[in-house]
Amino acid sequence: MPNSSSISEFLLLPLADTRQLQLLHFWLLLGIYLAALLGNGLISTAVACDRRLHTPMYFFLLNLALLDLGCISTTLPKAMANALWDTRAISYAGCAAQLFFFLFFISAEYYLLTIMSYDRYVAICKPLHYGTLMDSRACATMAAAAWGSGVLSSLLHTASTFSLPLCQGNVVNQFFCEIPQILKLSCSESNLREVLVIIFTTSLAFGCFVFIVVSYVQIFLAVLRMPSEQGRHKAFSTCLPHLAVVSLFLSTAFFAYLKPPSVSSPLLDLSVALLYAVVPPTLNPIIYSMRNREIKHALRKVLQYALFQL
Repeated sequence: MPNSSSISEFLLLPLADTRQLQLLHFWLLLGIYLAALLGNGLISTAVACDRRLHTPMYFFLLNLALLDLGCISTTLPKAMANALWDTRAISYAGCAAQLFFFLFFISAEYYLLTIMSYDRYVAICKPLHYGTLMDSRACATMAAAAWGSGVLSSLLHTASTFSLPLCQGNVVNQFFCEIPQILKLSCSESNLREVLVIIFTTSLAFGCFVFIVVSYVQIFLAVLRMPSEQGRHKAFSTCLPHLAVVSLFLSTAFFAYLKPPSVSSPLLDLSVALLYAVVPPTLNPIIYSMRNREIKHALRKVLQYALFQL
């Protein structure tokens, strides 16, 4: 049996068995990747260039778009390259780096979504204190905390995962390096260090989830007490996109990591991974721009300027 010191590369799960289907998957993934790049790139450009969007809500949206770009760029390019060149290999260092950056971006995004729920809570439930609680310094500090927490969480998981001895081969049953699939290659059933890291991050994730739920309960109670129908509509229009993004992110990620082993299969694992690693970064720009007039107006200005330059 090989051990971790003798493994120089891992073999990822192929997306298809035939060459024709591999090429089809390559073009499909390329289309999804370009759509994600375009959507998140336009959101980032619109928020950065339009002064009317230089507010806490759109500052966090800019950070979310950057994290989405990083998240999808960590997984899809390698999957597309493997499909195009008919290969499955990824180096040991490349697998560790892919796992680290994917966990970093997805963890930081979760913490950022928690901060964004706090921003909406302050805006609706404490509007008179919004300028004080959500000034530029506070926003920068909270965004830095989200990014920093993502780095810490990713570093802990990556270090504990790759410190385990691996003696169950080098075949990863996923299209990218993922913790559950790497752990299946471990010689031991459990590792105290990994268990402690999982308990710590799970507790933190559950705390964030409770914070989001409590925030939105108070938000909806405050909105329902508003006498003006126009005020209620405006409040819901700023909250519903964030709530939709949170629901999409949590439902897919929780199912991927908390589903029982008895319902696990390569096809199901692949489908779920595509749902939580690919779908949210692609749909988030659409969700946020669908009912937001300010974003639509800023995007229209960006596109008009780009067409004028051509």
